[in-house]
Amino acid sequence: MKITGITSHVLQYDLPEPLGYSQQYYSTRSAHLVRVETDAGLTGWGECFGPGTVAIANKAIVERVIQPMVLGMPALDRDVIWHKVYNLLRDHGQKGMPMQALSGVDIALWDIAGKAAGLPVHKLIGGAHRSDVPVYGYGMMLRDEPVAELACRFEDEAAAIREMGFAATKMKVGFGPKPDVELASAVRRGVGEDFPFMVDANHCYTTSDAFHVGRALEELDAYWFEEPVAPEDHDGYRELRAGLSINISGGEAEFGRWGWRRILENRGLDIAQPEVCALGGITEYLRVLALCHAHFTPVVNHVWGSAIAVATNLQLLAAMPPLPGGLHPWEPMLEFDTTDNRFRDDLLLQPLDIQGQVRARAGRVAIPDRPGLGVEPDPDFIRHYEIT
Repeated sequence: MKITGITSHVLQYDLPEPLGYSQQYYSTRSAHLVRVETDAGLTGWGECFGPGTVAIANKAIVERVIQPMVLGMPALDRDVIWHKVYNLLRDHGQKGMPMQALSGVDIALWDIAGKAAGLPVHKLIGGAHRSDVPVYGYGMMLRDEPVAELACRFEDEAAAIREMGFAATKMKVGFGPKPDVELASAVRRGVGEDFPFMVDANHCYTTSDAFHVGRALEELDAYWFEEPVAPEDHDGYRELRAGLSINISGGEAEFGRWGWRRILENRGLDIAQPEVCALGGITEYLRVLALCHAHFTPVVNHVWGSAIAVATNLQLLAAMPPLPGGLHPWEPMLEFDTTDNRFRDDLLLQPLDIQGQVRARAGRVAIPDRPGLGVEPDPDFIRHYEIT
């Protein structure tokens, strides 16, 4: 079974209202899907991390750079393909967009392998440690409005996410230390004293400002403080972890086992957050997961994108060993964006219905057990939203 073609599909639509995080506001939702075809008639689907114009640039890498390297190669030779592409692209970037593009292709190859074997991806990895996983709902995105008004909005939105049945919630910050503490206090009021909430800074603080916010978050009993400083600032992460009791999380902006080795050896994370659609796909994710667990660092995957990304992460969470083990081991969660996302809710022929499962299953969702990723996108939907 050989690869006969690789196609990128970049999808986009206008959001009902602009949303933001500490780095920018955005008014469109996008997704970058990858389709790999074979001479056996099997088709695999993957997804590349990266919105908007980044997705358009990655489409060129997938179709014009990676596709010529792998056409005619056996579709089941995932590791051989991974290393061929990585080695040929190494001189042009061991991180960033080449790895994002490779990720989408690699995930699609795993989807094909599962379909060829008649098994879900988690069975190919080694089996399911769990049949369902808890889900946390993130929301509370930034808006260009006065902080006092936004705090009221955050309080109501946080309460609504808890009411939806999610096991925990996560908010964004990025206006500065004092207003961000005000926003976090509003979220705590919204969810009550006994509900876990997390705070995502998207690396907007200096180390000193991160200490200021982190100490306030400790008083609010937040569960983790995500990407408090720039991903390059390994010393800052180590200092924050040593000086704060709140869990320090991060890693979504890291690529490949070599970058992850530096992070983990630096001992700057309480919780690792690898992004499978960016770091090199499932093939490389499994190596990164092994590194994290070798350093006894728990993993909660970063999840952003369409239903393909969600399905991929459900397969990985099923196959993730408990850490460190025992009657009541630490367990991972699925990250779920509660804001408007048609590419998550309406893309599939058989929707995952995460929100419905969360309501019906006390905050948990089942792992898809159909072959491959366990999902199939609707071609008519793709044609409707494709922009290039």
